[in-house]
Amino acid sequence: RGMEKKCLPIHNSEGGATISVSFDGQNLAIGTGKYPTASYHDDVGIDHGITQAPWERRFSPYEFNGGTTLAISGKDYAVVAADTRLSSGYEILSRNISKLHPLTEKCVLGSAGCKTDVDQLRSVLDIKMKVYAHNHRKPMATPSVAQMLGNTLYYKRFFPYYAFNVLAGVDSEGKGAVYSYDAIGSFERTPFSASGSGQSFLIPLMDNVISHKNRLDEKRDLEAEEVVEIVKDAFITAGERDIYTGDAVEIMIIRSDGIQKELFQLKAD
Repeated sequence: RGMEKKCLPIHNSEGGATISVSFDGQNLAIGTGKYPTASYHDDVGIDHGITQAPWERRFSPYEFNGGTTLAISGKDYAVVAADTRLSSGYEILSRNISKLHPLTEKCVLGSAGCKTDVDQLRSVLDIKMKVYAHNHRKPMATPSVAQMLGNTLYYKRFFPYYAFNVLAGVDSEGKGAVYSYDAIGSFERTPFSASGSGQSFLIPLMDNVISHKNRLDEKRDLEAEEVVEIVKDAFITAGERDIYTGDAVEIMIIRSDGIQKELFQLKAD
């Protein structure tokens, strides 16, 4: 069978543009003359768009690796938690990756988002913490860490860290402190904060059980153990609706005398 030649319309802002396509039963070729020219074919006859039909290619420096973080402050403690699943698209890359990073004995950073950016942000913060400790002969206070994290994110505002952060700890008075951040360093102290892929499932629940919004019963101070059980239930709930949250939830209870850790298993599918 001879070479069949047709013209296919292509999208063009000027209108009326066509491109010549020929097929002999085995090889597909693209050209403009009597015979196709300037086309590249491999052994199976596929045109790779080197000259006549260029393909559009895109690159993103960011990748969303999923995960959810949650932090809740109390009268003399703060609880921060995050799941341990690391994902890419529909693949689970790891089931045991910590999203929590202690910066001092009274302050923990929780980060979801792009794993490489989170690691880089942690490295930068660790260096700044060491410089501060060397210059001042003491660890940085939690409110100061909060401001330093805001500054660090703001310095990268034109090419931001793809990291969604919560900061939890206790301040110099021994009171629980939780700080909520956007991607470029704007932050505020809040009763609780959540970030990551399961954020939209956790915040309405926390509005009800922590902030006590739109409730008629009396609000009371919760003990740390009660908050830990709320956190477990919250992550079970998020894991049912968010494929990027699962495997286990790592929980840290921060008090003036140190950090207590706990691991609670979630569903692995």
